Amino acid sequence: MTTVTPMMKQYLNIKSQHTDALLFFRLGDFYELFYDDAVTASRVLEITLTKRDAKKDNPIPMAGVPYHSADGYIETLIQNGFKVAICEQMEDPRQVKGMVKREVVRVVTPGTLIERGGIDESQNNYIVSFIHHNNQYALSYCDVSTGELKVTHFEDQSTLINEVTTIQPNEIVVDQPLTDELKRQFSMITETVTVRESLSDSTYKVNTISHPAMTRAVQILLDYIFDTQKRDLSHIEEVVTYQALDYMKMDFYAKRNLELTESIRLKSKKGTLLWLMDKTKTPMGARRLKQWIDRPLIQRSDIEQRHDAVAQLMNHFIARDTLRSYLNEVYDIERLVGRVSFGNVNAKDLVQLKHSIAQIPHIKALLETIDSDAVAHFNALEPLDDLLHTLQESLVDEPPLSVKEGGLFKEGYHTQLDEYLDASRNGKTWLAELQAKERERTGIKSLKISFNKVFGYYIEITRANLTQFNPAEYGYERKQTLANSERFITDELKEKEAIILGAQEKSVELEYALFTELRSYVKTFTERLQQQAKMISELDCLQSFAEIAQAYNYVRPTFSHDQTLDLKASRHPVVERVMDYNDYVPNDCYLDASEFIYLITGPNMSGKSTYMRQVAIISIMAQMGAYVPCESAVLPIFDQIFTRIGAADDLVSGKSTFMVEMLEAQKALKHATPNSLIIFDEIGRGTSTYDGLALAQAMIEYVAETSKAKTLFSTHYHELTELEAALPSLKNVHVAANEYKGELIFLHKVKPGAVAHSYGIQVAKLADLPEAVISRAQVILDAFESDSNTSAYQQHVHPKHLDIKDGIEDEVTTYNPKTPDARIEQATFNLFENEMTESEIEQEIKDLNISQMTPIDALIKLNELQNKLK
Repeated sequence: MTTVTPMMKQYLNIKSQHTDALLFFRLGDFYELFYDDAVTASRVLEITLTKRDAKKDNPIPMAGVPYHSADGYIETLIQNGFKVAICEQMEDPRQVKGMVKREVVRVVTPGTLIERGGIDESQNNYIVSFIHHNNQYALSYCDVSTGELKVTHFEDQSTLINEVTTIQPNEIVVDQPLTDELKRQFSMITETVTVRESLSDSTYKVNTISHPAMTRAVQILLDYIFDTQKRDLSHIEEVVTYQALDYMKMDFYAKRNLELTESIRLKSKKGTLLWLMDKTKTPMGARRLKQWIDRPLIQRSDIEQRHDAVAQLMNHFIARDTLRSYLNEVYDIERLVGRVSFGNVNAKDLVQLKHSIAQIPHIKALLETIDSDAVAHFNALEPLDDLLHTLQESLVDEPPLSVKEGGLFKEGYHTQLDEYLDASRNGKTWLAELQAKERERTGIKSLKISFNKVFGYYIEITRANLTQFNPAEYGYERKQTLANSERFITDELKEKEAIILGAQEKSVELEYALFTELRSYVKTFTERLQQQAKMISELDCLQSFAEIAQAYNYVRPTFSHDQTLDLKASRHPVVERVMDYNDYVPNDCYLDASEFIYLITGPNMSGKSTYMRQVAIISIMAQMGAYVPCESAVLPIFDQIFTRIGAADDLVSGKSTFMVEMLEAQKALKHATPNSLIIFDEIGRGTSTYDGLALAQAMIEYVAETSKAKTLFSTHYHELTELEAALPSLKNVHVAANEYKGELIFLHKVKPGAVAHSYGIQVAKLADLPEAVISRAQVILDAFESDSNTSAYQQHVHPKHLDIKDGIEDEVTTYNPKTPDARIEQATFNLFENEMTESEIEQEIKDLNISQMTPIDALIKLNELQNKLK
């Protein structure tokens, strides 16, 4: 039987309390990991896996990292979805007999990481909790690094999914295991989900919320944060209650399809609306901008207040340029305050805080020169003169990173510290003089006086100089023998060493005590600093709006009271910046309460998707409070934006392209209101022509008769253009293209009316398909079109009166199989039979007058020929 040592018994006891985390167990200068933790860490961190008690029958897997460089290793583990429990020695091993007391001082998790190098300064690091109680959901989220804390409640699971995907947390805490559906939904956001079925005795009490479910959601979240961090987190702000309905609603798919903060192709910021709009100068402003993009406003007064401020900053462009220079000197006040509260702030952080608050008086004075109510909100900026004075008088301009090695404070800040530092400096001067004197006295020019932490000060003489040297004659006492030299000590050096080392040790201890005192003083300004940080971040966003508006020729939008959308010469803000501005073709868009559906036709690559996206993005920018890329813009205030763009399987959920398409369409059809915007791009492509055409028409009719939402619907089903005659709310528009000498020329101009052709073969030619395919396709297309003098679809347009009850259509529209798309499915040709001999069947095919055959005739004849071949 293997005997467990006392140290391993201590390890196993602590590990049993943190089974969901990798335990970093402090042993001297290393954090050690054992058993499965060691195997995991060695694989993820690419460090050596060794064994403890290697000569015994059951050696223990073991891996370790130096404690002074552990942060980087911990951050790597966190980024890979692990939690790390940090177990420290709570006693000095030199002063303890037997086992050193050890405790877990913090559990680092993906949602509680606060260290500078571990989180993106332009992104919030959120942790979310939610509960389901009495048919209601309550959700709370917090950024431990900044102190932001919010809570909301709602009734449906779709809102829960939408909120979590909007927040994009790195960790989720719940009071019961997730359902399989929620696991699938959230698996792409975070792998770290913790279930806490009960609260600890020291649960944070929420006294400002009367809603029981919201109270519990906040309690679960804060209980987890305080339990894992094990320290005072006074920088966490008073909880703010909000409603999801306070903002424009967009689900994850809409944000992805519109590429608001992440590009679809590269999964990066470049090429997104965030990339375009981010002219902020501070990390706080960058984070605030992303929040504003994720949550556009829906209250007209709030939106117009931002527009007013942007207008003033545009008008005062010299002041704005000066403001940007001030903001450039402001560091991340929010996270600096968080580190102060957390207790891991260093002197360099406080110097950055000093530089930051030194800009506040300048910013405040600058804004006072803009005599306008639009920026009156920022009058609350408060110069923190007392804090600034203390930081200016205390810390040196470039302190070391460590706060336990001295060198932090200016001369004159503290009398006792000055005395210690003077003694230390004078002692070093004396040592230099002693070295010169001993060289003269002994005649050894290479003699030197040095220092190390083990032996203290010593006189070192090389072995080559020792042959004619008698140490006793000069009062030298041998201290250490090395291969190439000898080290000595003298009574005089011993005496001075005690003075110097005593002064150095005392100065370092005193500096650390003074620093902790200074840190506590800064902590008393937490709330005031957070208020300044919030206003500076908002101001940073507004100047960024003004900067891009002036640089890219944007205009101030206005909001209609009658649901009119009227965009003149609108552009896609990102696309026009990626391509040459002068090459971009602007377009108009006009929708109102009576004519609110655009049915958009045109070739592939002509710009239909770009056109639809730009209308949505312009609406989002306007409701963020920004100017927009148009000559003029009148918009309704949208409550929601729904999109169905692109084709992609949802492999995680096991849903096909077509099922994803139908689910996204269902959300729009079910939840859209007259104040919503719907973008449907090529609905129905994932199934047969009949099915797709039928579904597309039914959806258009449903929107026209029920929600009456503003809708942009692009399609290649040209039969749908006949709906314009039956639906007064629908207008046909097309993206123009011309064919010249067999080549397709895209004009990218949206014009009234429907397009006659999709130009699919011409686009395929641009893709450089084999000429045999192109020419054969043209022959087949010509044959199909020659029999279509009039569209048989006209016989089955939308009925004059459609009665819809509970979403069920009473009258079913039928379709004529003589439409060109149907014929494609009803006839099959062997396109690539290159080697054929003359035969009766071949001759019969040659004799066929295809242009005079109906699709049914063709199908019958084809069946007859096939039977003959068999």
